[in-house]
Amino acid sequence: MDGARGELGSSGISHMIRNNRALAIGVCLLLALAIAGSFLVPGFASVQNARSILLLAAFLGLASLGQTMVALLGGLDLSIPYVIGAANILLPAMINAGLPAPIAITMILLLGLMVGAINGALSFRLQGQALIMSLGVGFTIVGATQIYTALGSTTGGNVFAPIPAWLTNFAAFNGRTFGFPIPPVVVIWILVIIATNFVVKRTWFGRSLYALGGSRNAAARLMINEFRLWVAVHAISGIMSAMTGVLLLGFSGGGYVAVGDPYLFTTVAAVVIGGTSLLGGAGGYGATVIGALVLTVLTSLLVGVGLSIPAQQAIVGLLLIPMVALYARMPHIRSQV
Repeated sequence: MDGARGELGSSGISHMIRNNRALAIGVCLLLALAIAGSFLVPGFASVQNARSILLLAAFLGLASLGQTMVALLGGLDLSIPYVIGAANILLPAMINAGLPAPIAITMILLLGLMVGAINGALSFRLQGQALIMSLGVGFTIVGATQIYTALGSTTGGNVFAPIPAWLTNFAAFNGRTFGFPIPPVVVIWILVIIATNFVVKRTWFGRSLYALGGSRNAAARLMINEFRLWVAVHAISGIMSAMTGVLLLGFSGGGYVAVGDPYLFTTVAAVVIGGTSLLGGAGGYGATVIGALVLTVLTSLLVGVGLSIPAQQAIVGLLLIPMVALYARMPHIRSQV
């Protein structure tokens, strides 16, 4: 009996590993990088460095939420970095115009939601050109924002304003949450992770994402409204991008239109490293969280050993190539429907 139980337990673990192979690879890679950093970089395993890594990973993780959901449908949202940059300069401009920070932030989040919804509607109607469409929406938004913020000033790419102390505390390295030395943005990220995984795994909306990403025909038989889902997912991406831009303002203390540029690559990389299929229907935000942590730990390690930015980009690229090749060999859900 004990032997049978052991075999059953072993079989269950093997089955779980097979079904979560991409996630297991990401976790192993994260642990390997953490161990390597501990040996190669003095102070890498310190509490201060761990807090710094979590803070930077939180920004990437929040920006990658929308990218993950869009990827689950089989698409990509290239407007994310431009919405981040637009929000980052629009908030201080609105504060300088006399709007209270809470009202300005609310307006920016609503604008992000609207931009995302418009992006989703246009991308759905022109799905053959969805990538270029989302890129065009991003260019339009960031360009219009720069024109607005440049009115009465010499430049629209950099905007400075007195940032509220509470917003600075939210995103600062030395920020505190209820007296504990944890930046509030990390706590926000944890809450977003919990809420997102619940919605994606336990609600009709989440199951619809996987159904539509896996098979449009099957989704149609389940009476899933493809247009509404596409718009809703892009709207979520828009509001999360705007939120990231607002939080980055608290981190940097000044608006800079190019602050979102790195997120064009890293949000996609976090999704890929986590193992979410860009064909749709497989993966999830939990996997992207691992991908965001892997990228942030890797970047911290490469900076710690003194590599230049071009060298860092080359190594990240070399990491992505085998991981994409490995994930491509895994059977996709569409081939099983």
